[in-house]
Amino acid sequence: MLGTLVGTVRRNHALEHATITVMLRKIGHDVRMVGRATGDGYFLYADVPTSLLEESTREALARLKGGEGHLAVTPLCGTNIAVAGAMTALAATMALGSGPNRAEKLPNAILASMLAVIAAQPVGRIIQRYLTTSPDLSDTEIVGIKQGGRGGAKFHKVLTRRAAADA
Repeated sequence: MLGTLVGTVRRNHALEHATITVMLRKIGHDVRMVGRATGDGYFLYADVPTSLLEESTREALARLKGGEGHLAVTPLCGTNIAVAGAMTALAATMALGSGPNRAEKLPNAILASMLAVIAAQPVGRIIQRYLTTSPDLSDTEIVGIKQGGRGGAKFHKVLTRRAAADA
């Protein structure tokens, strides 16, 4: 059960990334967007027309099903930020070590942190590819799109279903 949920969230995460990539190519990169995958789809927090989101989501799903798995991995993902934070903290901690003279090791910690940030970029993409997304949406379908928001904040919920789960 948990494995099925994790797999479904990974697939929805891939669809979210692919949709945002498709949509940004249509409208440009000046729109702020934040996505969050769930077990039954994903949320998209952005001021975009529902019709554009639906068109982009359907295109993204078709492209993922057609083998364009690269759309599941993006440099815009929060996974990259989390990986950079973890790697930087680890590098700085290791460079500082314990004991006396930690202040003297500060330049080493700064250098180690900078190198960790650089290394985190490809590592974040690898984490996305193998852990946080799955481009295999062969059994996934779009069920609908709901719109919501308050006080100027606008969001959509794209609802998905895995056909195998219904069988």
